[in-house]
Amino acid sequence: MRIIRVAIAAALLAVAASGCGGDSRDAAPKERESAFTPAHVETAEAAPRPEREGAPTARVIARTWLRATPDGRRLERLGTRTEFGSPRILSVVGERDGWLRVLAPELPNGRRGWVLASRTRPGSTNISLVIDRSERRLRMLRGSRTIRRLPVAVGRPGTPTPTGRFAVTDKLHTGSPDSPYGCCALALTGHQTKLLAGWPGGDRLAIHGTPQPETVGKEISLGCMRAHRRDIRALMRTVPLGSPVTVRR
Repeated sequence: MRIIRVAIAAALLAVAASGCGGDSRDAAPKERESAFTPAHVETAEAAPRPEREGAPTARVIARTWLRATPDGRRLERLGTRTEFGSPRILSVVGERDGWLRVLAPELPNGRRGWVLASRTRPGSTNISLVIDRSERRLRMLRGSRTIRRLPVAVGRPGTPTPTGRFAVTDKLHTGSPDSPYGCCALALTGHQTKLLAGWPGGDRLAIHGTPQPETVGKEISLGCMRAHRRDIRALMRTVPLGSPVTVRR
């Protein structure tokens, strides 16, 4: 794995300071300023190796349009890298006549977009994540086999973790295990749709570490999922970009 260093951009701050990440203490200005704010972050450039079986992915290899339907209305222009500098690897949920139906963070929860298959390189991943919100547990699967179970904090009443199917877009290192996001985070395509009134941050969902391990396993966050350090590090090592993530009630 080659590690590249990228300067923090406004988009990164939007995710890092998002309403999904913390409890009420995270809403304080000093907490928002401390989240993901070192001079640089480390972004893992880890394109998943194609598997013979598994969930299909597509690495964008040339700028292309995300469209509402095959050859339909243009929604967003996608580059070969995410806003955090990772290879843009999309989770594929359908295919039609040279077009791929994909998950992308540029879309609202529950919506899918289409990209030209010829602008991508096919791949797949046999790793997936399933989060049970009511049990506050995460399962990591290889194919249909559970290979790891771990507790996670989820959104508190009023700001519950959204349910649905998402995908991993980035693997981010904060540079400090004492940051509000712990050592690292898996950024997801999903968005928190129930932000606090007046919240100035962004809305992207993530699975991340925490300097407050006592909160893991509780309904306490503003939407993101928190894990113990050893568990988030295991996810960072094992979960490829583009892996599907399902959140259940």
